[in-house]
Amino acid sequence: MGQFVDRRELKKICESLKQKKKIVFTNGCFDLLHVGHVRYLQEAKKQGDILIVGINTDASVKRLKGPQRPLQTEQDRAEILSALECVDYVALFEEDTPLRLIQELQPQVLVKGGDWKPDQIIGSDVVLAAGGKVLSLNFIEGRSTTNIIGRMDRVDKK
Repeated sequence: MGQFVDRRELKKICESLKQKKKIVFTNGCFDLLHVGHVRYLQEAKKQGDILIVGINTDASVKRLKGPQRPLQTEQDRAEILSALECVDYVALFEEDTPLRLIQELQPQVLVKGGDWKPDQIIGSDVVLAAGGKVLSLNFIEGRSTTNIIGRMDRVDKK
């Protein structure tokens, strides 16, 4: 089970762990956790020893996804992700991209879902310049929060 930590504290944790452990980083909104997220996070964990998940704050999600989002608060999203066995640490970031958090943490592995090409992944330049790896993991078609919301809207209108 993971820990939800302040990003300043997480930076210190990473500095001490990096000598012995391979740190993997990913990020997202994770508004409604679904099987696509779970499989993706399990695969991300297999890429190293420690999996850190950066989560967009509520304000960031609103800017990226629109005024009706997020459906769950940042605190709830962080707690849900922290409860997953494959997740070691969760931290919030208020910016629209995780670039600053990636620069602060300096993970050895950066991963995103297969809908991202490695050269499009935010922070890939930072990780590659430090000798790390950037991976685009399998994307599970049809599994997305947007699709789930769409189905819920159709059910509501019946």
